[in-house]
Amino acid sequence: MGAHLILIDALNLIRRVYAVQERPFIQLKQQNNDQLSPSTQKQVLFNTQNTCVNALQKIINQLTPTHALAVFDSQQPCWRYQIFDGYKKGRKKMPDSLAAKLPDIQDAFMEYGVDSLTSVEDEADDLIATLAVKMALHGQRVTIISTDKGYLSLLSPNIHLYDYFNRRYLDEEHVQSKFNVKSSQLIDFWTLTGDSTNKIEGVEGVGQVTAAKLINQYGSLKAIINADDLPSALEKKLTDSIDKMELARKLLTLKQDIPLGFNLKDIRLASATEFEPNNVVGINTKRD
Repeated sequence: MGAHLILIDALNLIRRVYAVQERPFIQLKQQNNDQLSPSTQKQVLFNTQNTCVNALQKIINQLTPTHALAVFDSQQPCWRYQIFDGYKKGRKKMPDSLAAKLPDIQDAFMEYGVDSLTSVEDEADDLIATLAVKMALHGQRVTIISTDKGYLSLLSPNIHLYDYFNRRYLDEEHVQSKFNVKSSQLIDFWTLTGDSTNKIEGVEGVGQVTAAKLINQYGSLKAIINADDLPSALEKKLTDSIDKMELARKLLTLKQDIPLGFNLKDIRLASATEFEPNNVVGINTKRD
């Protein structure tokens, strides 16, 4: 029997749950031109923690993993902000009250045997990508729990992406339907189109339809750039955007080589068998 590791994109889960719990009170507040009272805020946070724990239980019961880990973003700006100060510009900041609640949620997860990992300088996405790829290279199964499309570029026979909120796997069929390219071509695709969610610019005038058409015709961004039969207007756009595309690619590409400071047995669920593949996982990380 092989290992099955679930990697929970913790803030993706928690912030979405929090938004749902807060919404009715926010709507009432707007009607009354008032702010949430301390007691109401406390109730929202309590409900958020309980709902997240219930979600964790459902995920474990449904997916029956042997190992699990909740991965958190650092509270400090990651390396992507250092090379591009516009990264995620305008993104709504996490409420201070929710940030202060995260240790309690981590403790609640730990009661169910799911430890938490927080990086010092990388995003949760990079930690998750590194863990997933290391496991997959050893022939073990990984399921990432997130709605973040950035993980779609990691899809493989051993790496799966599960959208808990819509109870569905985001697979190759989903990628083809949404982007009209293969998952292995997504970084090239987004390098051309940019990623508005994270405020990453692409090539001006190249949208999803054009990008997909070019990638399907030539196979890769490198082949597109080197093609000698492009319309002159498009060729100029690409030439003028070389630096922009290089930056976009760096920002879009998830790290897969972060040294990890723990062994797989450290995150085995108590209900799982004693099976342990070779310890595939030395990260400047904080484990809570």
